[in-house]
Amino acid sequence: MFRLKLPTDPRWANIAEGNLEEILTDHAWCEQKAATNAITLITMLPEYPEIITELLAIAQEELEHFGMVHEIILKRGYTFGRPRKDDYVNDLAKFIVQGTRAEYIIDRLLFAAMIEARSCERFRVLTEYIKDDELREFYRELMISEANHYTTFIGFARQLGDPETVNARWEQWLEYEAGVIASYGKRETIHG
Repeated sequence: MFRLKLPTDPRWANIAEGNLEEILTDHAWCEQKAATNAITLITMLPEYPEIITELLAIAQEELEHFGMVHEIILKRGYTFGRPRKDDYVNDLAKFIVQGTRAEYIIDRLLFAAMIEARSCERFRVLTEYIKDDELREFYRELMISEANHYTTFIGFARQLGDPETVNARWEQWLEYEAGVIASYGKRETIHG
């Protein structure tokens, strides 16, 4: 579906499961950042009320996910840690074009779509390879949500720009992301 060029090595699930407290804290903060990203996009698109409505729903859903992960952390007696720096996301952000307002907005939407695509793919790996039944089911549900967010963001990019140009730019994003993700997958973080 996403056509990611480099799939996650299933052994990453073992790394993640080796420190569930860390992966859950990192995941919670990823959800908070995703909500913030949707709100940032809202501020960039005031002239598109139908897009704002969808982005608002995404922001609310991401905050609900934050709450769900936080609840699991508390239920398991883990300590909810401070926000984590997401090097993967920071590396992706370097690829956002700084051209015209329209080009920048479309690239911000593709940036969001890429993060959702990779998160969905990582959640799929967790559902297939971790032994924890509760988390396996939890990540299966979130995987579906992340796929919907990916579809929404890439759909908005195609709506706001020339679809062929957007598709060509998406191919560039896929190539760039493959180079970025090649150095990740060795830490107990969602994108690490």
